Amino acid sequence: MPNNLRYASILPQGIAKCASATDVAQTILWSQQNDIGLITRSGGHSYAGFSTTHGLMIDMTLINQAQFAPSSGIITIGGGIRNVDLYSALQAADATITHGRCIGVGGAGFLLGGGIGFNMRRYGLGCDQVLSSELVTADGQILTLSATENPDLFWACGGGGGGNFGINTSFSLQTMPADDLVTVFEIIWSGQSDAIYAALVDALQDAPPTMGNRIGASAVTPAQLAGGQDVTVTLLGQLAGTPDDLADILAPVYQVAAPLYADIQQLAYWDAQLNFLDEPGPPDRYQERSSFFAASPSSEAIETAFSFLRAWPGTSESASFVLFQTGAQVNAVAPAATAFVHRDSDWLMTMALNWGAHDSRSTVQSNLEWQAGFYEAMRNFSSGAYVNFPDPSLTTWQQDYYGANLSRLESIKAQVDPLQVFHFPQSIPPASTMERRSNLREALYASARRALARAA
Repeated sequence: MPNNLRYASILPQGIAKCASATDVAQTILWSQQNDIGLITRSGGHSYAGFSTTHGLMIDMTLINQAQFAPSSGIITIGGGIRNVDLYSALQAADATITHGRCIGVGGAGFLLGGGIGFNMRRYGLGCDQVLSSELVTADGQILTLSATENPDLFWACGGGGGGNFGINTSFSLQTMPADDLVTVFEIIWSGQSDAIYAALVDALQDAPPTMGNRIGASAVTPAQLAGGQDVTVTLLGQLAGTPDDLADILAPVYQVAAPLYADIQQLAYWDAQLNFLDEPGPPDRYQERSSFFAASPSSEAIETAFSFLRAWPGTSESASFVLFQTGAQVNAVAPAATAFVHRDSDWLMTMALNWGAHDSRSTVQSNLEWQAGFYEAMRNFSSGAYVNFPDPSLTTWQQDYYGANLSRLESIKAQVDPLQVFHFPQSIPPASTMERRSNLREALYASARRALARAA
């Protein structure tokens, strides 16, 4: 099943379980010969269901190898690897990259969309650590991508989003040594929520790049509010430092109010990731929306957020507003240096809505309307959106995901996939409508037939 059960009823006609780049190339060519649409899946965590299809699903999970070179610190991973196996390989090598927290997520999708995590302020995005990649294109070619070989495609795969230009079957990344010890923390406040949230944002604005964190705020219904329950604020993260260092950073927040709960531990790096920070991320029904703050959210922005958090209609599950701290090394790279354009942000905002199988259609609809109003209100203070949190409700997704890099991405798409073999509702379109499409298609089919004949 996909991770988002909202799309669980979308079933493929067939599944190709590919074990190599050659398998992937054969499958791409076969799908075109038979005029069957295709989609690629590794972890199946597309928020908008873009790894589901009524056509042919290319399942990448057999291409899941990981090889570490101690002399260079480079790890080479298969395009179907999931985080659980990637983390095991990194732990064995006592190394790290910028990575996420959900062990079931596919590594390829994570890297192709940018790749955020608690290491990003220190080391940059996950895509910033990619040195090369192998890509299978619409015409069945298996290409090596790097800064010097097919550089335009290499650039596009550094934040241009998964599934747009071909199927990436491997990545080589530069790792960093894992810290002997890190301080990890989960701290919860249940009173004076507005003031705590504002104090956290202010205190963390100048936090060192060695700190990665997210500030969450849970929504409450008006009835819950009347019953004495208010928004809960949670700080989660890690610091390459000591608990005393963390206390110094959070001192202004503690002056506002003491936390209801605090779990602060100093652990070995991978023990911290796998036993404290990991997020199982079980399948659920949800919609998540995102946007970037170019600076610390204003008091007006926080006030607006909390007014919506206290007016949640309610489902059988949850809704939340989260800020991931970006900046530092993320912003050290120029916006045009990679396809990931959002290099001037301090925070990434997300608002998540989760509902259960027994919530009525009217309940879900009223909640989606609440989320839409919340999102539009917060867009007065923020801009853009994160392509790895694909949003099916976003009508301006091309500009929001890619900004000034959109035109170059469209040009590369026109060169490598003019017939849009790799297509889904928010896939990058070619730069212009291609003339004589039937001739192009026939030429592509002829190339496919020749390639299949050679393989046979």
